Amino acid sequence: MDGLGRRLRASLRLKRGHGGPPQDNSGEALKEPERAQEHSLPNFAGGQHFFEYLLVVSLKKKRSEDDYEPIITYQFPKRENLLRGQQEEEERLLKAIPLFCFPDGNEWASLTEYPRETFSFVLTNVDGSRKIGYCRRLLPAGPGPRLPKVYCIISCIGCFGLFSKILDEVEKRHQISMAVIYPFMQGLREAAFPAPGKTVTLKSFIPDSGTEFISLTRPLDSHLEHVDFSSLLHCLSFEQILQIFASAVLERKIIFLAEGLSTLSQCIHAAAALLYPFSWAHTYIPVVPESLLATVCCPTPFMVGVQMRFQQEVMDSPMEEVLLVNLCEGTFLMSVGDEKDILPPKLQDDILYSLGQGINELKTAEQINEHVSGPFVQFFVKIVGHYASYIKREANGQGHFQERSFCKALTSKTNRRFVKKFVKTQLFSLFIQEAEKSKNPPAGYFQQKILEYEEQKKQKKPREKTVK
Repeated sequence: MDGLGRRLRASLRLKRGHGGPPQDNSGEALKEPERAQEHSLPNFAGGQHFFEYLLVVSLKKKRSEDDYEPIITYQFPKRENLLRGQQEEEERLLKAIPLFCFPDGNEWASLTEYPRETFSFVLTNVDGSRKIGYCRRLLPAGPGPRLPKVYCIISCIGCFGLFSKILDEVEKRHQISMAVIYPFMQGLREAAFPAPGKTVTLKSFIPDSGTEFISLTRPLDSHLEHVDFSSLLHCLSFEQILQIFASAVLERKIIFLAEGLSTLSQCIHAAAALLYPFSWAHTYIPVVPESLLATVCCPTPFMVGVQMRFQQEVMDSPMEEVLLVNLCEGTFLMSVGDEKDILPPKLQDDILYSLGQGINELKTAEQINEHVSGPFVQFFVKIVGHYASYIKREANGQGHFQERSFCKALTSKTNRRFVKKFVKTQLFSLFIQEAEKSKNPPAGYFQQKILEYEEQKKQKKPREKTVK
């Protein structure tokens, strides 16, 4: 690895707190996406700013070499009158971004054709706050061979589908002039981010087209607003997706290989989203930059995406207990071998049956997301949905989880055997720590599904007595 890679890895070392956000010893303000994942970003009620920056990242030739390096060539808005600490944080943020806009390395050639790609990355601050980079990579308008550039929107809001539409509008304007992008982004920056299920409408003028009204709608179901399962379904079978889920539930090392940045980004987001209501709390990098490929030798759990051109380097790396997924071929290149046996057989069958029901009749991305996510949410409802009954509270409201009683409450031996392993994971620990702090179960989607399931069981008991 080159010096850049060593310096970057040194700057990415995080100090893990007890169930809290990543911390850092060195005073570095902005970190690469260690322990960060979009699907578990805060649920914004609405009213936030849409974004912090729109950046254009271009490739510039190094003076003494044939290689190129990515640099920021446009920034909106320009920040002025920042305090010293804010200015240092901004500088670190802007220094980190180009690497993740061009994770492929420094060897480029001018092109006449290039398929546009949409992907994202996450950067985590020392205080645990997260910033997402939503990227659209394309060839700039013009004749002859040219180098691709990246439009990158930096936001603290997780909503991939909505920002993809915003990037569509940016791309449409970039073909005319950068000057046309500015008023659109200014209008977007002044608009309040909508609450779930709500729409914001922007008025925008385009030369030769006149005034346009652009409607941006936020999905009603916030736990699926930063995911698109279509790519994962296109690349892998239901059985393979289930094995990836099982590996993630036990917090193993998972590497996705694909050539396209869009495929990698979408598939890794989708795999992480299957864990809802739990959040992946380990290394999480949707597209690993070339200089950070040593991440795959990390002894701790990770979920990362690597471009296919680096497959051999990954295969030659010293790794243990890794699930290596080839998204291009729909195969597992490496596995532990027990992936089919991790989850209780009956619950595995339930998931596969539900996934197969009516899949060909689904039309919209929202329908596909709900169809794929539902069986996995139901799995957690059945296996841990009784958690709230086993949190004993003191007079001050502080809760204490009764782990042994919780596990014994499961009547199925196979379910109980699995849960005894699952409660030892950081996935479960972080979830239950939050539950212990909260006096009431959160009134979210997961709790809604728990209540529906309990109601179904109540209705089922009288019917069973009648049959007897």
